Amino acid sequence: MNKELLLEIGTEEIPAAFLPRAISDMEEIIKKYLQEKRIPFAGVRAMATPRRLCLHVAELAVKQEDQTIEKIGPAKKAAFDEKGNPSKAALGFAKGQGLEFSQLETVTTDKGEYLAARKTINGEATLTILPDILTKLVTSIPFRKSMRWADYETRFARPIHWLLALYGGAVVPIKLETVQSSNCSRGHRFLSPAPFVVADFADYLAKLRNNFVIVDPAERRKTILEEAQKAAAEVGGKIYLTDDLLETVTFIVEYPVVIRGGFDKAFLQVPKEVLTTTMISHQKYFPVTDDAGRLLPYFISVSNTKARDLGVVSLGNEKVLRARLADAQFFFEEDKKVPLEKRLDSLKKVVFHRLLGTSYEKVMRFRQLAGKIADRINPAIKSSVDRTALLAKADLETQMVGEFSELQGIMGSKYALLAGENPVIAQAIYEHYLPIAGGGELPQTDEGAIVGIADKIDTIVGFFGVGLPPTGTADPYALRRQAIGIINIILEKRYPLTLDYLIDESLVGLSDNLKKPPLEVKKDVLDFFAGRLENQSIAQGYAYDTVEAVLGTGFSDVVLAMAKIKALQIFRKNPEFEPVSVAFKRVDNILKDFRNPQVNIALFVSDAEKNLYASFGKIKKHVENCIGKNDYDLVLKELASLRPPVDAFFDGVMVMDKDEKIRFNRLSLLAEISALFHNIADFSKIVTAGAA
Repeated sequence: MNKELLLEIGTEEIPAAFLPRAISDMEEIIKKYLQEKRIPFAGVRAMATPRRLCLHVAELAVKQEDQTIEKIGPAKKAAFDEKGNPSKAALGFAKGQGLEFSQLETVTTDKGEYLAARKTINGEATLTILPDILTKLVTSIPFRKSMRWADYETRFARPIHWLLALYGGAVVPIKLETVQSSNCSRGHRFLSPAPFVVADFADYLAKLRNNFVIVDPAERRKTILEEAQKAAAEVGGKIYLTDDLLETVTFIVEYPVVIRGGFDKAFLQVPKEVLTTTMISHQKYFPVTDDAGRLLPYFISVSNTKARDLGVVSLGNEKVLRARLADAQFFFEEDKKVPLEKRLDSLKKVVFHRLLGTSYEKVMRFRQLAGKIADRINPAIKSSVDRTALLAKADLETQMVGEFSELQGIMGSKYALLAGENPVIAQAIYEHYLPIAGGGELPQTDEGAIVGIADKIDTIVGFFGVGLPPTGTADPYALRRQAIGIINIILEKRYPLTLDYLIDESLVGLSDNLKKPPLEVKKDVLDFFAGRLENQSIAQGYAYDTVEAVLGTGFSDVVLAMAKIKALQIFRKNPEFEPVSVAFKRVDNILKDFRNPQVNIALFVSDAEKNLYASFGKIKKHVENCIGKNDYDLVLKELASLRPPVDAFFDGVMVMDKDEKIRFNRLSLLAEISALFHNIADFSKIVTAGAA
């Protein structure tokens, strides 16, 4: 009969940011260990609060599955001597396996018949294996940061105070340092701290609830959301909700109690972004808005304890928030006294990076590059692009951004408007930071897009140029996000910008900073962009070999590269795709390193090569015109028409003819065809069912 497993690791408060990952890691680790030990189970579920990690395994088998092991011994022909008796080799093999010779079996392999020993290993009882599994589980949960405490060797996110471990109601004996497992859990630290005995999972959940702990984060989340919405509705509003804030407050409480508070309406004169940042980032409060999205003078907080007088708690929250808002209001009023342009000189004292100069020097670099990009895209907006670039980083020296770094760009936009700047420039100052996250909002103005591209490419080329590219999962300067941002802006705006151009111009501006040869830097940066474009395309559903085939022929113009990827992906549905791919792969395979083709029609001997040349001639100009118009769907259809004459050519012609001139001429014909379809993709990278 299968039984349930229940594990609870009781700790001091673990940071909220650690817990969602810990939940998924616990589930994956226990599944792996149980599968390795051949112990069947029905399901795994992990949960967490700040003070505990809980794991429940349903219908865990009472013993391991039996295991049959087969060992191959000597060949059957070597198993007997000339008298027909078992040979020493056969007897030795049987003895080594703990079997009689008569218990050996004969098996047939690719190399012939061999003696084999089959043994069944009976599975051990689960309860005897679990102590080792659970000990390994607890000590192998990966946390962003872990710690040791006292003089112990065990590392964990926070000190472990108790362990509850039950299998079918029986205690699983495990010990970590001085903590011995038991059948006891503990309730809320303040509301019900005494230990209590647990019989099973259902009993565990019920008793935790009775002791003011809701262990299921999904239930806590639902409670917080419903109660917060209800509290906001009572004052005619609704909560200003972000997923990050909701997740954070879910994991900083064990027993959520929602409390509404208010603040002076005078603070509503401060920009909304400042107020919401103060409430969300610093206090973990939900702002309250009206139906139009305007802030109301209220907030919703989530407490981890049920106070006798919630009004007192609300007043305390209001007092703390009032001080925060007063600071923000002061910073705002003081910052308004100094126009953004007058803050530029102070950027000379701000080091962007010790190897890349000051923030002022960076601004001057991407300002110059932004002007060049504007000349290519829309010369009419060059002056507004220049003004945007000049003011883009000026808010870094404001008191508000000094206190709330996440408001950079936002405050620059606000202060620009207050100083009478063109609204487009003010908007572009904010937008040049976009996208802030993968798949995030992109700039709407060309000014914001152009300055954003210039700023991002300067950062990427700069850090590659001084030998600080991303490594593995480490990307301290967010270069991957910025590269994806450039790609997505260019694709969204369909800008006629190539990565070659952007990198070359950035290298000019960074020439005094480079620690590596420019050509080496350019190659590394292009490879970096290729990886980002490939990963993004595959994530969007394009076949990996489609993406590789297109990128293998060039990707500097990302707009054209994506158009080719889309066209080739659509063409894959065409019945001609497979045979066309195979045919073109045959062409590439035979050419290898062939260079400098020159076709001489007078050297054609067979009808097959004449027909192929004629067919190629009929479509070549049309294909080139279609390529010029970026009509890659039609290009692929035209190229598909070459498949029959290509197949006939290979079937009827010996390409590598003994006559050097004829051989060169036939290779030249194939090379011209190859060059034409390489405008779309490298078909040698396409995975096909068969190829020559």
